[in-house]
Amino acid sequence: MVRPHGRRRQNVLAAAFRGWRGLVPRLLSRADVRRPAKPGTVYLVGAGPGDPDLLTIRARDLLASCDVVVYDHLVNAGLLDEAPPHAERRAAGKVGHGPQHAQRDIEATLIDRARRRLRVVRLKGGDPLIFGRGAEEAAALANAGIPFEIVPGISSALAAPAYAGIPLTLRGISSSVAIVTGHGAGSRQAVAGAARAETLVVLMGMARARDIAAELIAAGRPPDTPAAVIACGTCETQRVAVATLATLAAAIAREGLGAPAVIVVGEVVRLRSALAWFETEVPAEPTFT
Repeated sequence: MVRPHGRRRQNVLAAAFRGWRGLVPRLLSRADVRRPAKPGTVYLVGAGPGDPDLLTIRARDLLASCDVVVYDHLVNAGLLDEAPPHAERRAAGKVGHGPQHAQRDIEATLIDRARRRLRVVRLKGGDPLIFGRGAEEAAALANAGIPFEIVPGISSALAAPAYAGIPLTLRGISSSVAIVTGHGAGSRQAVAGAARAETLVVLMGMARARDIAAELIAAGRPPDTPAAVIACGTCETQRVAVATLATLAAAIAREGLGAPAVIVVGEVVRLRSALAWFETEVPAEPTFT
């Protein structure tokens, strides 16, 4: 027969065991972290282009040791599993013309959590400083006296063409690359100003693809300039359409492609027929003149 005080002791021991059983895996995972996140610091982290295997070691270490993850819409959902079970997961993305989170509210959240001495990861698709508003968030943190660190990520501007077998530079063909946004105020001027680059990469340009092609032609690019659209680049659902500036919009409509996607313009697109490696089947490409 177990006396009352003995039963209480058993209950206490059982509760302690359950706590340790849940804590040990987290301790082991943190033991593998080279440089864990620091309390009261915000980390502006690039999550990469979509394939979770392209996440950097530094980014993985910070996720594994954080208390809060504030993440964008395009971040691969599987990356959130890298954070500890106790970590707060807070969506803060912007979905085209859909749901929006005000930038000032995102910045206020980062500052609030840091002032609570929490370890904060701001997880952003691609690279935080390439059309990711990372500089704005860093400035807000600096103005509030919050320590921060910027962790670069692999941008879809680089990764999506690579996964499509399209090199952005090639000796004798392309020695200049321009990366522009096709969305928002100033995008028309940006596209026109970058038209002379031998390779042009357009992010967030699907809604204006027809206009972008016309703007490039008006700026002097021949209508038969090779162009490609890479939708869901680096992901298992990646799809690629190859066309020319003159036929770009028609190719997008024919293939039913949508955002997120990267548009690549230039002679390097011709290399895809020889260098495509990611897709199991690559359809015949159009014949360029």
